[in-house]
Amino acid sequence: MATGTDAALAAGLAEDAAERFLRYVRIDTQSDEDSESYPSTAKQLDLLRLLVGELKEAGLADAAIDEHGYVTATVPATVAHDAPAIAFFAHVDTAREASGAGVNPQRIRYDGGEIALGGSGQVIRPGESPELEQHAGHELITTDGTTLLGADDKSGVAEIVAAAAYLQAHPEIPHGVVKVAFNPDEEVGRGVIHFPVETFGVVAAYTVDGSTAGEVQSETFSGAQVRMRIRGRAIHPGWAKGELVNAIKLAAAIIEKLPKDSRSPETTEEREGYVHPVVVSGDSTEVELRFIARDFENDQLDEHVEFLRGIAAEVAATDDRCSIDVESRIQYRNMRDPLEKHPEIVANLEEAVRRVGLEPKRTAIRGGTDGSALTEMGLPTPNIFTGGHDAHSEREWICVEDMGLAAATVVHLAQIWAE
Repeated sequence: MATGTDAALAAGLAEDAAERFLRYVRIDTQSDEDSESYPSTAKQLDLLRLLVGELKEAGLADAAIDEHGYVTATVPATVAHDAPAIAFFAHVDTAREASGAGVNPQRIRYDGGEIALGGSGQVIRPGESPELEQHAGHELITTDGTTLLGADDKSGVAEIVAAAAYLQAHPEIPHGVVKVAFNPDEEVGRGVIHFPVETFGVVAAYTVDGSTAGEVQSETFSGAQVRMRIRGRAIHPGWAKGELVNAIKLAAAIIEKLPKDSRSPETTEEREGYVHPVVVSGDSTEVELRFIARDFENDQLDEHVEFLRGIAAEVAATDDRCSIDVESRIQYRNMRDPLEKHPEIVANLEEAVRRVGLEPKRTAIRGGTDGSALTEMGLPTPNIFTGGHDAHSEREWICVEDMGLAAATVVHLAQIWAE
């Protein structure tokens, strides 16, 4: 159980994190998968540069941003012995599924039932957001129903900054070197591709990019992207009989062949993988279809990719005047196996969760984090909850109290690594 001191710590950190969060979400940081720059959008730098200033204001004197937009800073050790250095990561970009511009956050006291989001027509319903019922009597932050909120992952950013500022202001708390890092482009799968893992100087890291309070995550999906370029045969439609091959109809035929009751996000749960069409663009002459494939097991991920290749081949075989080129790439791998070689990293996180008064719940992420890539790059990086829910939608919400618990977990983790 949490002590009164722990409860006061979480409450104080909750207010600090919430205030920062309300500032951060008003900055549009949506990333762009089709961009060839890094970061993929310049507007992400608006928040990243702001964070450098806030970290310096909190006393982290070495706070800086590099040529890739990575913001790093250090809370110096307060113990004389050689405690391991650890780090906390969060990403600033938001997803493409809903607009990240003009975010108008609403802080409300939740008394139960549905939450109507202004006049937008959007409603958060307990039946669709199961965690909502557990938060009656709590302070929540929602959108106004016209944009996403950005709790994924500006809540993690705010919680890390609040925790780092607290540690810096309380040198009596024993801990080793604690580093923080904020990056762009997680949502497009390129968040840490340039991060200097080998010279960063930490033995373990944690992303603060989860959901329900108390969750500890050391396993993610493995992810792949599949792109199909469908080429038809163009001609004036008035003289098209026997000549036209419509690329849009070929794309529709591919989509029609996807299973209706399996292998999709809307029909799977727990450890079931899926394929998911995410982008369609083009015209009757040429269309691009973009899919993501997800599974916890790498061999099953390969099966999903081959399944999509098979559908493309079937549709291409219907007319020898069309062509369908398929490209695939791995986006990230499940962090499970590397983390199992370092059990103390997750064990310390579970102990930190207990110290804030929660029972740790080990869950697997039906998605990925920058920790997936960092772990593959040699820096073991499990995931910590943030308190956010329903990410990538206009119905996104977060509990202020849970933000405090997440930030307090970061503070306790720093202490545990020095014990």
